[in-house]
Amino acid sequence: MVKYGLDYTRCRWILPLLLGIGVIFGIIALAGRGWLESQTLPYVQQASLWQNCRRPEQGGEWSCESLMGYAWGRAAAATYLVGFLLLVICFALAIIAFAIDTLRFNFIRGIGGLLFVAAVFSIMGLVIYPVKFSSEMEMTGINMFSWAYGFGWTTAIMEICLGFFFCCLPNYEDQILGNVKPTYFYSSP
Repeated sequence: MVKYGLDYTRCRWILPLLLGIGVIFGIIALAGRGWLESQTLPYVQQASLWQNCRRPEQGGEWSCESLMGYAWGRAAAATYLVGFLLLVICFALAIIAFAIDTLRFNFIRGIGGLLFVAAVFSIMGLVIYPVKFSSEMEMTGINMFSWAYGFGWTTAIMEICLGFFFCCLPNYEDQILGNVKPTYFYSSP
């Protein structure tokens, strides 16, 4: 990306595209019912960020309990949701920043800083949930933190990595804008 510059049409939108993928992963984590699931048959427990569902036997009815009745459930949901909303704001700001013909590199560095703040909030929610869930909720059978929880961690890791990219991109401003003279390694006889 640095070699061709951000004006190169295929490279200009890579960072906003990756932010968009992070937003999609965040939506999957927020809406997914697979934060915690039973590992083996019969499947007797399934939990999301919002509720915990159990069933007594294989063909029985699921009984669900909201996690919003617990202080830790509200804290985990609120911190992860704040991190997700900051990610959506960064995505919108990145679209605006890269749509302008003349890039504002300090604006891009601010997006990187905001991504680090979003990552901190997301990680707080992702740590509160399993610690308090496993200590305060009754769990039956063998359970595992599953796919939706993994999407949450993928979103947090993407926020950190993209934060580094957005913060370091202004360091290569001259190379990106093409203001650096090429260096030739030629010696005359």
